Amino acid sequence: MINATATNKRGQAPLLEHYQKGDFFLASPLRTILGRGVYSTVDTSNNHGLSNQIRNALTQAKLAGQNKPIVVGAIPFSTSTAAKLVIPKDIRIGSSLSIQDDECKKASSSSFEIQSVPEPEAYLAGVLQGLDAIEAGSIQKIVLSRSLHITSANRIDTHQLLKNLAFDNKSGYTFAAHLSTENDHLEDRTLIGASPELLVSKMGEKIVANPLAGSRPRCKDPIEDEQQAKELLDSTKDLHEHTVVVEAVKQSLQGFCLELDVPNKPTVIKTEAMWHLSTEITGTLKDSQVTSIDLATALHPTPAVCGYPTEDARNAIEKIEPFDRGFFTGMVGWCDASGNGEWVVTIRCAEIQGNNLQLYAGAGIVAGSNPDDELAETAAKFGTMLQGMGI
Repeated sequence: MINATATNKRGQAPLLEHYQKGDFFLASPLRTILGRGVYSTVDTSNNHGLSNQIRNALTQAKLAGQNKPIVVGAIPFSTSTAAKLVIPKDIRIGSSLSIQDDECKKASSSSFEIQSVPEPEAYLAGVLQGLDAIEAGSIQKIVLSRSLHITSANRIDTHQLLKNLAFDNKSGYTFAAHLSTENDHLEDRTLIGASPELLVSKMGEKIVANPLAGSRPRCKDPIEDEQQAKELLDSTKDLHEHTVVVEAVKQSLQGFCLELDVPNKPTVIKTEAMWHLSTEITGTLKDSQVTSIDLATALHPTPAVCGYPTEDARNAIEKIEPFDRGFFTGMVGWCDASGNGEWVVTIRCAEIQGNNLQLYAGAGIVAGSNPDDELAETAAKFGTMLQGMGI
């Protein structure tokens, strides 16, 4: 393993500059990870057995002489889609990104054609279907998403887009994961994004989860922007939506923990595009041998990206949404041979293939949701990727 912790004189962490298409990259508030090449591929034919498959891959790598192997990659929303997980040939770990405000962003392409899938009217109809299911009592919450298909006049500059996302989202999780395999006959695919949401991290006996649910778009006017944050904190609808998510996360984690600290009230956090209700949950594990992927798969998918109850919400999503989510609302991250790692919810993201991007955004629907507000929320959430593209 190669460790890289130095930053250059302008403050730009060098690992971001060293990224090349096909690499794995994850920048979190604590560290930056760059994985290059493929030492081995994790067998992901059965997503239900991911924990054992990852353990086996790491054990085999250590027996073969790898000093500190790490599994990196992306896990999809649905268990019917195979995960993309590898042990890289070369792993570099650096400090958190330090990006100066005077460092310039550049457009990652020039001109675009954009198609909404579904069209806004169809999305509104889908929200009404979700509200009907809630009123009928079959579910309490459902997250419904839509997609933008973007065709660029020229090839997308993946590296520049990654730098733009990091520039705009200094406190979140910026990532890129290679989705293609050697057997794929199509052009390389890259999952890229800037998520505000940590699913779970594990370091030794300590764990952290940071569910987000309940949102408001940011405003350019500072007074209106602060008012949005205040309204979010006072919103009965959004506080209910947030409570559903926090309770589900608590139930999933408490069996693993000696201690679990769940704050009584959420706080608000902000990204460039959105305000979010946030609760940071911390805990101490009963068994330090529990891995980050054990915890992540126990949590996934949370009601923040699926709904509640989970299976009923997932079934409704499959009927209402006119596309396969793929890796959107899955997770991206890493796990080492000690079980330490961090997994981020795959939102504010896109898949890149040549001149094409597919963007995703969703909104949580609960009793009292207004379809027009949910459509506007998805539009605001697209802003993270669109700003990164220079659109």
